[in-house]
Amino acid sequence: MNYRIIPVTAFSQNCSLVWCEQTRLAAIVDPGGDAERIKQEVEASGVTLTQILLTHGHLDHVGAAAELAQHYGVPVIGPEKEDEFWLQGLPAQSRMFGLDDCLPLTPDRWLNEGDTVSVGNVTLDVLHCPGHTPGHVVFFDAQARLLVSGDVIFKGGVGRSDFPKGNHGQLIDAIKTKLLPLGDDVTFIPGHGPMSTLGNERLHNPFLQDELPVW
Repeated sequence: MNYRIIPVTAFSQNCSLVWCEQTRLAAIVDPGGDAERIKQEVEASGVTLTQILLTHGHLDHVGAAAELAQHYGVPVIGPEKEDEFWLQGLPAQSRMFGLDDCLPLTPDRWLNEGDTVSVGNVTLDVLHCPGHTPGHVVFFDAQARLLVSGDVIFKGGVGRSDFPKGNHGQLIDAIKTKLLPLGDDVTFIPGHGPMSTLGNERLHNPFLQDELPVW
């Protein structure tokens, strides 16, 4: 699977354009905003967009999803249904951050643990990783050893859990029991910031050590 990271919005959110090299069929993951910029990147890549994938329901990850879905005539897929309240609350999220009003969004398909999503000849495994939000999912290409992790794990950090229905214990458990077992060689695209590998985070991420360092 090929990919291009497109930082969008004032939150520098990592929207990802992913595609199958053989078919040139593509998906956009977490289009948080800046729809025109995303359209330009799709055109420049010479791919055909077939779907929009969402890891979770926060505004900075879904803000341009409805506009792009309508523009390309493609479905919105994900996250898990526990994030429905976030997607229905998009107008309130917009007001909270002083941004243009974003209408409520209902995906064409909710995702569950164990589901798969096809992008051309590429198969993405779906893992449900709650904690940052209750319905957060991640997308894993086992063949390419590439993970799109949303706001579950970052280089040197993990997602916030102080939002409604967030749970830090669930978040750490999901990382340790679902993500780290995928393998140290797995590279991940986080929702914000630089890429890393699961091996690097297993060894050095302070949130994943049995005992936090004493400063």
